[in-house]
Amino acid sequence: MKRILLLLMAAGLWHTALAAGSTDKEQTAAVSITIKNPSAIARSAEIVEIPYAKLQGLAGTFKIINKKTGKELPYQLTYEGTPQPQLLLVQVSIPANSSIVIAAVPGTPSNVKPRTYARFVPERKDDFAWENDRIAFRMYGAALENFPAENAHGIDVWVKRTPELIVNKWYKTNDYHHDNGDGLDYYSVGLTLGAGDIAPYFNDSIYFPRHYRTWKVLDSGPLRCTFQLGYEPWQAGRNTVSVIKTISLDAGSQLNKMSVQYKLSAGDILPVATGIVRRMQQGTMLLDEKNGVVGYWEPEHGQDGITGLGMIVPAKKQRMLLTGQHLLATTTINVQEPFVYYFGAAWNKAGMYTNAAGWFTYLQTFADKLNAPLEIDINQ
Repeated sequence: MKRILLLLMAAGLWHTALAAGSTDKEQTAAVSITIKNPSAIARSAEIVEIPYAKLQGLAGTFKIINKKTGKELPYQLTYEGTPQPQLLLVQVSIPANSSIVIAAVPGTPSNVKPRTYARFVPERKDDFAWENDRIAFRMYGAALENFPAENAHGIDVWVKRTPELIVNKWYKTNDYHHDNGDGLDYYSVGLTLGAGDIAPYFNDSIYFPRHYRTWKVLDSGPLRCTFQLGYEPWQAGRNTVSVIKTISLDAGSQLNKMSVQYKLSAGDILPVATGIVRRMQQGTMLLDEKNGVVGYWEPEHGQDGITGLGMIVPAKKQRMLLTGQHLLATTTINVQEPFVYYFGAAWNKAGMYTNAAGWFTYLQTFADKLNAPLEIDINQ
């Protein structure tokens, strides 16, 4: 039964699976939810999080509708690796300084086409790959350590110009270093942090771990995929550290959310660096310490085009710097709580962001939205 439910969830059909577990007497009472946009920034097709535990009137199958227009809205229940739903994700559009009212009402929801996906890739040296309808990424597993000539440390980017999910297709054809019309993998990581990874940072040195040893998919679409990667202990300066990285990617977003939980052999304080690999040619850079925004518009890579990279890091107590190899944001964290930041990429040939100015505006706006989150009021 567990395998059946997992397959249904992967196909974006878990609404039906959830209903199968309820009795005929269970019915969803109408629940109204007011979502307020307090900022001067219009929110377009944004994913809003609603704690499922606060939606006590929900039971059985239900639809989410915009109460003013009557239009059905796509949604997802996230489980975050637990047996019970943790969040109701709803995709909404709200003008600046405005609000909308949505409602959960009895009924069978329309199927939502999967727009995010994540999986372990044992057939390609233990890669872990994930994507949404904008961009794709991967991180490297233990098997790659047996191939020194191919070894790499950080986060890899696969650029694409299609909203379709391509990870399985590209691995199957094994021809993803060539653009066949959908995009390609031309991003070079090497022994760096790549496209926004994190590592301990002591005395101007990055202390890389070995590749991840454990993986777990917590949710896989249709609107958000979330997974965890676990790393075995390694020596970083005078301390022994281990880490679990929880990464999530929403539909329609260029940026991932990274939540990092370190453990230390001694103490609670750890200096870390998040970083983007720097190319030999100049490119265009943005290091905005005040707002915690790092942006990089790479030099053009021949016929492949240009990749834009970015990170949003907590603005307090961090320092940004350029090294010969990276754009870095460094800070000191308390390992008693997760450290959260955002990282991601865009491709000029996808047509959304075609120059440095447009990409940096996206990053700055993303940071502004984080500082003015949508407000939720539940009426039951």
